[in-house]
Amino acid sequence: MTITTFLRSATALALTTGAAFAEAPVLVTSTADSGAGSFRAALETLADTGGQIVVTAEGDITIDSTLDYAGTAPLYVFGAGQTVRTAANATLFAATAGADLTINGLNFAGPGGFDIENRGDIDGPAGKGIFVDVRDDQQGYVSLVLENVTVSGVANHGVHVSDCDLADACGGGAGGSGGGSEASIIVRLAGVTIDNVGHGKFDADGLRVDERAAGSINFSATASTFRNVGADGVELDDGQAGDVRVIVTGSAFVGNGAYCDPQILAAFMPDAPEGEFDEGTMPEADIPGPVTGAPDDSCIEREVDTYDDGTVEEYAFGIDLDDGFDVDEAGDGSVVATLADTTISRNLDEGLDLDEEGPGGIDLVLIDTAASGNTDDGFKTSEEDAGDVSGLMLGTSAADNGGVGAVFEEADGGDVTVIVQGSMTMGNDDGGTGLEVVQEDGGSGRLVVTSSDIQEEIEVDGVDRSDM
Repeated sequence: MTITTFLRSATALALTTGAAFAEAPVLVTSTADSGAGSFRAALETLADTGGQIVVTAEGDITIDSTLDYAGTAPLYVFGAGQTVRTAANATLFAATAGADLTINGLNFAGPGGFDIENRGDIDGPAGKGIFVDVRDDQQGYVSLVLENVTVSGVANHGVHVSDCDLADACGGGAGGSGGGSEASIIVRLAGVTIDNVGHGKFDADGLRVDERAAGSINFSATASTFRNVGADGVELDDGQAGDVRVIVTGSAFVGNGAYCDPQILAAFMPDAPEGEFDEGTMPEADIPGPVTGAPDDSCIEREVDTYDDGTVEEYAFGIDLDDGFDVDEAGDGSVVATLADTTISRNLDEGLDLDEEGPGGIDLVLIDTAASGNTDDGFKTSEEDAGDVSGLMLGTSAADNGGVGAVFEEADGGDVTVIVQGSMTMGNDDGGTGLEVVQEDGGSGRLVVTSSDIQEEIEVDGVDRSDM
């Protein structure tokens, strides 16, 4: 492709994304880390105005420290397949003031070689691929658009959008700590690959969005792949109010969640990793304490339930593995997700894991999507409060998962309604349960199975079932 053709293509693409600027693009003509024509110099030039950067330099751009965009105005970066790489354990690209960011046609590569015995967070922060930090005072929407982008080899999250004032200490899962802005977050991916990231730090995901306060998360991915990630392939974490809306098509979540390597950590587990006791017989001081001395003690979970008198009812230790795609929502908001023509396979915990804690509900649509070979459940939805659970499986399969093929669970007063049509489960849960639909409290439940091949048991509790 000639430079002229490339510039025309970049300009046309910018116009389609709404970026019509009076100023000409800033060109990156040098592969140097700094100086005239460098990527770093282009970011400094546009810090006050925003605008377009077009990378025309041939060859890789090697950097020693983070490429930092400190502006608040939208930034559009267009490449032609070049790679920004570093040999340092550093974040490659950061938008540190919450600017809308679009990157097309660039790759980002860290040094790689990280694992639980060669961590990236011992002597300082573990490096990320692309980081967007939302300002505390932002409102409206903050957007990240990645097209034809690859991220690999970094110790921490491959891509991280943080609307949380605790940064990496924000915590994951429903009810995660920290505060944030009123803004909502939009993440749109097309032709993105996130591979071999998150192996240098506990709970480092392929793509992570942390949203706090009133904003929502809007996530879409098309023709994208998340594989060989230390923690979750994708984690969307709305720890307070706000919805999580998901549309995924033609994508894959494969082989994620193995940072906490069971083969390494098995030697650090207690001789008796679990136990149950009668009331009054086992003081907590007499059961194994938290594990110390492992390569990463955070990897070994310890749960203890006690009776009213303070003695231990039961305890259990486990190694914290992660999912292919994990969504957590707490507070007054719902999870609304559609996955189509997507593969979720060989992840070390659940394949797809949707959890909602609060008055909102879960609405999941699976179309021509397959979950196979995951260590735990293939598809899992769990709603813990008064919200409803709605599920549609259309032309979808769950095979050879260590847990149940598909689980739809409502633990409180909400209703659960699941329709399974033209779908299949086989070889899940050691041949035990292929489909589980549960209403554990005062709501109603309904399961309809039509033209489907569920080769294991169908387990229902508090749910009316009909087969057609």
